[in-house]
Amino acid sequence: MKKNQKTRRLVLTAFFVAAQLVLMLTPVGYIPIGPVRATTMHIPVILGGMLLGSGTGAFLGFVFGLTSLLINTFAPTVTSFVFSPFITVGGIHGNFASLLIVFVPRILLGWLSPVIYRQLCAWTKKSYVSAMLSAAVNTLLHTALVMGGIAVFFAEPYAKARQILVSDLAGVIMGVVATNGVMEMMLAVVIVPALMKALKPSMERMNLYDSH
Repeated sequence: MKKNQKTRRLVLTAFFVAAQLVLMLTPVGYIPIGPVRATTMHIPVILGGMLLGSGTGAFLGFVFGLTSLLINTFAPTVTSFVFSPFITVGGIHGNFASLLIVFVPRILLGWLSPVIYRQLCAWTKKSYVSAMLSAAVNTLLHTALVMGGIAVFFAEPYAKARQILVSDLAGVIMGVVATNGVMEMMLAVVIVPALMKALKPSMERMNLYDSH
């Protein structure tokens, strides 16, 4: 039975990875909005983490980061250097900090999603509401960590790429959080709880739902 459960978990993990790859290869995965990209890639990471636990969530977050690295390396925008150390855009180079920005917030997104979700479940006693709140919190936290990393490691080159003064960078970052971040949050708040409600009962019957 344990072997069957492990196999099923691997199949489900592969399903979430496949969903990420499909999103990456279609226009809905990374949506260009001016010099930046909005994304839906966070949704399978949050959902997979909630259903399969922090370990799987962190792995899916790593896959998210890897797809972002590939997209920004092979289809760069003027700010892609913050996500890839392998490109130069307008004389501005990516570096090791690019890897921190592209991977760390995404891995934390997957790891924290089930932690926050289960804590909220303990407080609210309502799974659907907790899924909505967790999707919102994790999405905004992810956006804040990415943009915060850019501000810490790439303030001057990012401002140069966006053709703004460094003194105006905080306002631009807040604008990205308020536009892209809120749009991504709204998508997650709608999609994640609905899929959680549909998938969780079946996974509980198969003893695949990670409740820890």
